[in-house]
Amino acid sequence: MKAYLIGVDLGTGGTKTVLFDAEGSIIAEAAEEYPLYQPRNGWAEQDADDWIRAGFGTIRAVMEKSGVEPSLIAGVGLSGQMHGLVMLDGDGKALARSIIWCDQRTAAECAEITERVGARRLVEITANPALTGFTASKILWVRKNMPEIYKACRHILLPKDYLRYRLTGAFATEVSDASGMQLLDVPGRRWSEEVLRALDIDAGLLGRVYESPEITGFITPEAASATGLRAGTPVVGGAGDNAAAAVGTGVVSDGKVFVTIGTSGVLYAHTDMISIDPKGRVHTFCCAVPGAWHVMGVTQAAGLSLKWFRDNFCQGRGYAELSGIAETAPLGANRLLYLPYLMGERTPHLDADCRGAFIGLSAMHGKADMLRAVMEGVIYSQRDSLEILKELGIHVAEVRSCGGGARSPFWRQMLSDVFGLSVKTVKCAEGPALGAAVLAAVGAGLYRTVPEACASMVSEDRAHTPDMGKNAEYERYYRLYTRLYPALKQSYRELAEL
Repeated sequence: MKAYLIGVDLGTGGTKTVLFDAEGSIIAEAAEEYPLYQPRNGWAEQDADDWIRAGFGTIRAVMEKSGVEPSLIAGVGLSGQMHGLVMLDGDGKALARSIIWCDQRTAAECAEITERVGARRLVEITANPALTGFTASKILWVRKNMPEIYKACRHILLPKDYLRYRLTGAFATEVSDASGMQLLDVPGRRWSEEVLRALDIDAGLLGRVYESPEITGFITPEAASATGLRAGTPVVGGAGDNAAAAVGTGVVSDGKVFVTIGTSGVLYAHTDMISIDPKGRVHTFCCAVPGAWHVMGVTQAAGLSLKWFRDNFCQGRGYAELSGIAETAPLGANRLLYLPYLMGERTPHLDADCRGAFIGLSAMHGKADMLRAVMEGVIYSQRDSLEILKELGIHVAEVRSCGGGARSPFWRQMLSDVFGLSVKTVKCAEGPALGAAVLAAVGAGLYRTVPEACASMVSEDRAHTPDMGKNAEYERYYRLYTRLYPALKQSYRELAEL
């Protein structure tokens, strides 16, 4: 009997649900957007019930579009934006809007977490320094600034896990998403009693932690009526967005990484042996493969850099056209370098004050040079993450590329040439949703392991091999690029204080 899987990707701009067959082919898909609220500068919130409307609505839509019998849905997997704080009362209702991943209000709480736990010990346990994006600092902020909400709170969930609760009635999470809360013992893959005690957070508020392919609950009759699914359909742990994208691109074994050039940029490496950067320049989380981890570097303004240039200097031009213009400039953009720090930077600098810059700009430079410099600067920034992985002893043999930037063959080849590694794409562009469906397939027993499921459900598409002559040329520019931030660091700080 033919079996089908559903992958739900609860993103920041909207939720996308995709119905796949057991070989990873898309049968039907649906998406629904919802608003982002920014009541103050630096704040970012969403209404958790908007996620439920979008999640339930898109599941029903793919069921209706496909005509697939509900009894043939073998399982549901969930992916989504990480770090968001969902606080529920005793009846399971959201007490306030969710403070989401990009909210920046919690700098004081991060300092408090570091002081309470200790900077070194915090990294040893949670594998990361205290960051404003993570969930723990949001909990402390609510306790300090909205005490009535905190007092009424009985459950704390992450965004996709609130959808899980509404689908199954289970208060649960899984290791990859929980890693971004800063409350998980990442090496031990369980809640950290030491951190919870230091922060005075009741462990009873948190859901049960599962591995990503494990079944966490089953569709309730109420959710079945609302979605068109069959009551009793299993829902697996799923994964945070990047961990799910890794599964959806087949990055589930040592030696493989994926690079995404979206608004931000990510370099994500699978590792069977946990590696923690004591300097906190990259994130280490549990990954969606049981017993394994991932190390991830982040460029804040990757595709955003190209969008910024387009919106301000190339209005009306499409990205494919801009890529073609950039390709007319020579390698090195006629000795022009771009620092992609439009939004500060995470990897490797962890500096909110640094800003973008063109270095070497002269009267000879034109639009093509500047476009190519922007694209090269983004790849140099992601090369910074690659160098940290090497420093940590993580072997990288192959790169998978996804995100909007992966649509540009020129940008993909540049990535291959700068890294000196083969770069491949996969046929399915819906990486997080496919990854969630792969995990559901394992949980439902269609495949024994995540790598086995990926071998059947994830198909390679195009490949780029590096031009090692160009790699040597890029190396000279990259080495100069790495010296620019240290030279400008103090100037950035002084500029921010003006």
